[in-house]
Amino acid sequence: MKRETLRQVRELAYYSSLGLSVSLSIFIGLFFGIWLDGKIGTTPWFTLIFLGFGIAAGFRNIALAIRKNREK
Repeated sequence: MKRETLRQVRELAYYSSLGLSVSLSIFIGLFFGIWLDGKIGTTPWFTLIFLGFGIAAGFRNIALAIRKNREK
């Protein structure tokens, strides 16, 4: 493979894994909040709080990807 093609494949793999990372962070926060609400009985407070944490982690992952792209 040419060097440029290899670089493009690596970037494509990185950005597709970014989407997976963002969605996983949101779902992990959501499910942990649901689980904690079920254990403690505080529905929907922990679900909302940990969903917010998951969304914040997803945005952090996007910001890190943007920062990495700008450094190139």
